[in-house]
Amino acid sequence: MTIVYAHSLPGRPVEHWETLRAHGEAVGDLAASFGAPFGCSEILRLAGRLHDLGKVSPEFQDYIAGLRISGGDHSSAGARLALDRYGAVLGGVLAAIIAGHHAGLADGGDLTRRMAASAGRVPADWAAHIGPLPEPATLIPRLRRKEGPKRFAESFLIRMLFSALVDADFIATERFYAAHAGEAVERGGHADLALLADRLAAFMAAKRSTAPETPVNAHRAAILDHAVAKAALEPGLFSLTVPTGGGKTLASLSFALQHAVRHGLRRIVYVIPYTSIIEQTAQVFREALGTKDDILEHHASFDWEEAGRTRPADDEGRDGLAKLQRAAENWDVPIVVTTAVQFFESLFANRTSRCRKLHNIAQSVVVLDEVQTLPLPLLMPSLAALEQLASSYRTSVVLCTATQPALRRIDDALRDGAGRPLGLDLPEERELAPDPPRLYAALRRVTVERRAGPTSDAEIADRFAEQAQMLAIVDTRRHARTLFEAIRALPGAVHLSTLMCARHRRIVLAELRKRLEAGAPVRLVATSLIEAGVDISFPEVWRAAAGIDSIAQAAGRANREGELRDAEDRPRLGRVVVFEPAEGSLQQETRRRWQAAQPAFRSHADPLGHDAVKAYFTELYWQISGMPSAFDTAKVGDYPGILAAIAESGAEPPFRSVAEAFRMIDEEGNEPVVVPWRASPDDRDAETLIARIAGMERPRTADLRRLQSYVVPVPRRARDEWLARHVLVPVHAALGDALLRFRDDALYRQETGLDVEAPTYRGAADNVFP
Repeated sequence: MTIVYAHSLPGRPVEHWETLRAHGEAVGDLAASFGAPFGCSEILRLAGRLHDLGKVSPEFQDYIAGLRISGGDHSSAGARLALDRYGAVLGGVLAAIIAGHHAGLADGGDLTRRMAASAGRVPADWAAHIGPLPEPATLIPRLRRKEGPKRFAESFLIRMLFSALVDADFIATERFYAAHAGEAVERGGHADLALLADRLAAFMAAKRSTAPETPVNAHRAAILDHAVAKAALEPGLFSLTVPTGGGKTLASLSFALQHAVRHGLRRIVYVIPYTSIIEQTAQVFREALGTKDDILEHHASFDWEEAGRTRPADDEGRDGLAKLQRAAENWDVPIVVTTAVQFFESLFANRTSRCRKLHNIAQSVVVLDEVQTLPLPLLMPSLAALEQLASSYRTSVVLCTATQPALRRIDDALRDGAGRPLGLDLPEERELAPDPPRLYAALRRVTVERRAGPTSDAEIADRFAEQAQMLAIVDTRRHARTLFEAIRALPGAVHLSTLMCARHRRIVLAELRKRLEAGAPVRLVATSLIEAGVDISFPEVWRAAAGIDSIAQAAGRANREGELRDAEDRPRLGRVVVFEPAEGSLQQETRRRWQAAQPAFRSHADPLGHDAVKAYFTELYWQISGMPSAFDTAKVGDYPGILAAIAESGAEPPFRSVAEAFRMIDEEGNEPVVVPWRASPDDRDAETLIARIAGMERPRTADLRRLQSYVVPVPRRARDEWLARHVLVPVHAALGDALLRFRDDALYRQETGLDVEAPTYRGAADNVFP
């Protein structure tokens, strides 16, 4: 038998190359281990053996030997064989993931046409290269099933299988090349969750022993104890409803770690609404757990596959390196801190770069921080995905928020156009906080005022002049910059937005905390990035018109520790002022939420109280529930919604079309670019990091992760204009336009960050990110 190779080693004898059989077995074994948590080991083992069967072709063998410029289609042969041997159902699942292992999961109709055209691609001697095929009965997935929206569970399973296969393919290839290069593979070696749980318990005990004996700290301790005591409950859906400032971040992490250890779960995925606050949450976790390498901040959605968009779909490079260069995060760490955009868009993705991490969510704890920020037009598919994780993939999901958005069926707030109740099956006993209504009253630390009529920037600036320590939160980066210019001359004037890179924001916030504690002037203008996950406290906060959920988050930055005192040293409440900006108009979603907030202001003495919050979400849902598919409005072809498209597409799920439709950020949104920012004239950290990445054939994962501290999201049109002018250049030649950097920091201002209007571009899209 002629030996067939999967990967070559340029300049090395063919005896050192990787055979197709060795690669298939390596991928199959890895994929099987990845599928074990959800009962899919054997079908994935077979997928691994079959995925590269097309490399048997003379065209591919000549290609990796350097005799041809293309290896042709090597994904269809294994998919076709699976379909022939196992039929439309089981074979169809295998065909979908094998055919897409480079190009991504296709729409079902496209896959059907591709398979019809590939009947002659199966090599006659296939058994000599992959061995005998197992019996169908051994391949049936053994996972728990819960009926959800029609056909949703099936399409979700295919994405999970696809994830396991492509991640195994990447890692097996990485290991082969690393071994021959004498390099260490940067995976594994992390602390186990039991050790991290013990460290956090010790940290929280020490924190409690040194904390002042205040009512706020007493409530935080009670919340923590109550949450941890429920760690023994079976995995599934949970809620944690704690008013802002109640310590829910560390309480939720404490529950997650104890719960994971108790039930043998594998990792914690902490999902945060905004890119801008990931680094702050991750830093809190690092300090509490005494570790750096066991926590991943994944907040830059670099699309590695864009780097290969000019190559044929099946092209991985003669030596396989192109595949590695397009590799993305797979979340193989104990604790992941990521964004809601990254998390949910990945659950509905079809491309390898986004999907390869999905299997690592199974048998984990997912904490959704500030779950009320889920976009209403995608609410029902998002909830369907969470239910699948909890019911079929042994994943615990914690809905963690200061303003629980009535997503449970028992809340009777979320209904479809026909008035039928919607929501998660989440009973009261799985609430992790002790008596949320009582907590809301006990932890009240502010009064909320609503200003009548529009408020100008000049009026806000006048109040800044009177109040030495004050925070104003506005909705857009442009408004933040304009308002900052109005107060720039005042002592302690500071600006904060996502136009500043993460490392810059961290340094600014650290300095602000010191100044606040010292009683020095701090006049801060910020976007909503300040509202969640940022431990900072002002006596007075002004918040531009928004929903009750956003106002509550803003209120959490006022009198956070209950530290304010009156002239007679008695506790007093902080002040929160809500205003409608005179300059500009409210964006559509903001206006809808602001309108839904009006009954809470009229009917409740405290618009942030537990009953007021529930009334707000009931009103918000009622306002839009009369519209068809109100909570699933993304159009997929001719279908009015994600769930409808999946349900009505029959046995051919529209994976590509669904992925394109499920966008939590508008298509005119922002793109991440790297800024070589310097904290001081002699700071060369960013430049050194960028140079090291550019100089390596395969950039180190650790370096790419560190690079995220220097990312700024910019409007896509501005990015394209800068790229055309060569203001932006690739960080690494092999990644091309997928990962860009500024040549220098000439457009970066130390007070306000990146000047997005420098390329004469001006548009609303630069305000998508808070």
